Parts: sequence; structure tokens; C-alpha cells
Amino acid sequence: MKILRANKYFFIKGGAETSFFDTAELIKENGHQDIAFSMEHERNFSTDFDSYFVSNVDYESKNICHQISSTLKILYSFEAKGNVDHLICDTKPDLVHLHNIYHQISPSILHTIRKYNLPVVMTLHDYKIICGSYSMFDRGKPCEACKGGRYYQSFLKKCVKDSYLKSLVTTFEMYLHHKLLNIYDVVDVFISPSLFLKNKVEEMGFKGKIMYLPYFIHANVFDPYFGFKEKTISYVGRLSKEKGILALVDAVKGLDVKLKIIGEGPLKEVIEDRVKSEGINNIEFLGYMSGQNLKEEIRHCMFTVIPSEWYENKPLSVIESFALGKPVIGSRIGGIPELVKDNETGFTFEPKNVEDLRAKISQLVNNPAEIERMGRNARRFVEDELNPDKHYERLMQIYQFAIDKHKRKI
Repeated sequence: MKILRANKYFFIKGGAETSFFDTAELIKENGHQDIAFSMEHERNFSTDFDSYFVSNVDYESKNICHQISSTLKILYSFEAKGNVDHLICDTKPDLVHLHNIYHQISPSILHTIRKYNLPVVMTLHDYKIICGSYSMFDRGKPCEACKGGRYYQSFLKKCVKDSYLKSLVTTFEMYLHHKLLNIYDVVDVFISPSLFLKNKVEEMGFKGKIMYLPYFIHANVFDPYFGFKEKTISYVGRLSKEKGILALVDAVKGLDVKLKIIGEGPLKEVIEDRVKSEGINNIEFLGYMSGQNLKEEIRHCMFTVIPSEWYENKPLSVIESFALGKPVIGSRIGGIPELVKDNETGFTFEPKNVEDLRAKISQLVNNPAEIERMGRNARRFVEDELNPDKHYERLMQIYQFAIDKHKRKI
């Protein structure tokens, strides 16, 4: 089978891209042809299809003409539509699998895909399909104001970077795609990596067919270590408000364990200032890490902590910690409890509850035998439930469902 797969970034920027490239390798290993469509970028991996990629879109540009052009592409990209037309004409795919195409590519390509009468699958990595700002998070807490298609709430609440202008563009985008063009009707099946995301999107009023398929991991490339070499715990992720990092800093203050913060983000200086002003001496900042260096850092720690305050989908940071034999303490929100099972693969705590988080950290730190037991359970979980073979089998079932459904529509 020839599968055209589209994602706006063709390099590892986050969990969506990790899933995108892992899936590419999986389908190629099983004899299918992978056809890529994305955006030009200096960090892109090499591919035979980059001549079809859309021009780079920089939403931080200060050039007014570039800003106007970029804004129009959010709404409808004629360049993307034309380029994917040439790609389909030249490669003749059997099926299209979309990932994150919003803004830089835009769903305009769905009109071209419909012209060629191809079955379409789309993986939801976030809440953009129902929320103009992607995250369903506003002013420090989850937000469901746009429920039932009330997208104007995005403008009223200045959801996009606290800007009326940017929020207005996104509000118009949502009404254009969902109410005027009904463009997502072209998609035959949507894939959700978490049951929470699936249920929440449906609860918010989205009518598309959604099927559950969790992320997978090649556990064999992760060398687990069920003990620990340092009395440390690790946070891996973006340093931003929705990630709950400030609550974690408060929770570890004064505990007999060191917190290593791995990542960058807008709150970095705020956290560093707090650590300095309050004399917190058990927190260390390691900055951005990836690859083997990150794996080794996690292997040496006792466990990792995911203190998110927004509706997390299916955090790959949890899955990778499990693969390395580490239990996880995670907030009881979004898709996190689907992975972190209390007293089995870690502990969950009430989001924002510093005392609850502090108690769970202390409980695990003071029970090394439990760290090893839960770490082994976590590793077993990814080996049994999130392995490539099981994922591929289910993916092919979803593809076939999409093909059959599309034939009935013709």
C-alpha cells in the first residue's frame, strides 16, 4: 500500500513528530511505501519528497507582508493545496494519513484529497479540532468554553497569546473550517491516542468517527534500570504554566531528594528566580536534553514526575520513563491515569495539590523496593500493551475501516 502522510514539521519538535516518524518506520518495515508531505525547514530530515513541501511559515516574523501571508495560510493555504495535488498526481497513493496539519499546512489539502477520491485517516495529537488554541487551557485551568461550536469564546477570552487580533484570526479559522466549509467531513476516521481525548472531543460536540489507538514504543532500544544511582527525581518537559512545574517546585522544597528539571520554556527564569530567592537547594536545571543523554539521566533517577494541569493526551514522557524501568508520579488529569496506575506503575495526585504531590513523592522516595516493583510493572506494561506489533495490527484495521467506509460514500 502507498500511504501519503502529512505533518507540518518534518523534524522532531514534540510528541506528535515522534509518533509521526515512528509510524513511518513501522509501515515501511511492513512493506508499505511511505510518502511524506510537510513544510520546508532547516532542521528537516532528508526525504525524496521535499520538493513538494510548502514554504516555511514563520509566525514570529516582524515583516508585515509576511505576517499577512502567514495569517491567510492559517485560514486556507492555496500553496499547500497545489503542492499536494502535484504529489498525489505523481505518486498515486492508496490512502492519506494526516497528523498535525493546522496553520502551516492547513486543512485546505483536504479539498485536493477529495478531488482524488482517497480514503483519509487523521490522528489527533491535541484538541485543535475543537479548540482554537489547541490546549483547552485558559488562565491556569482547563477550559471548555467552546463546547458545542461556540468558537467566538476564543475571541472573547483572548485565548491565543492573550491577543484579541490573534484570537480573532483563530476564531474565524474555526468557523470557516467547521461551519462554512465543513472541511473535516472529508476525513473518514480520526485516531485518538487516548480514551480521554476521544471522549472529551465527542463530549465537546465533534461528530467525526473517532477510533482509539495508543502510541507505541520500541522497548528494545530502551535499556531499563530498575534501581537508581542517584537520589534524584526528574521532570522532563516544557517549562510552562499548563505543565504544573511551579507546583512541583513547591512540592519538593525541603525534601530529602534532588529534583532535576530537564527542558526549556517561558517559565524558566521565573522558576530560577524562585529557587534563588527562596534558597531552594535541591533543584538542578539541566536544560534541553534528548537522545542517549536523556535516557541515561532518566535511568539514573528514582522516578519521574508529570505534574500537568491541562488535559494531557498520552504523554510520551510517561511511556519512555516506563520503558526505562521508572515509575511515574502524574497528575490525575487527561490521559495520564490511563498510563499511571496507582500502586502499580506509579502514583497519581490531584492537579495543583502541592501537599498531595509532596506526600506521593515522599512515599515513593522512602520505599526503594516499591520503586523497583512499580518500575518492573511499568516496563512490562509497555512491552505487552504498547508494542509495535499490536499497534501495526490495529492501525491496519483502522486503515481498512477507512477504506471500506470511503467506498460506501462513493
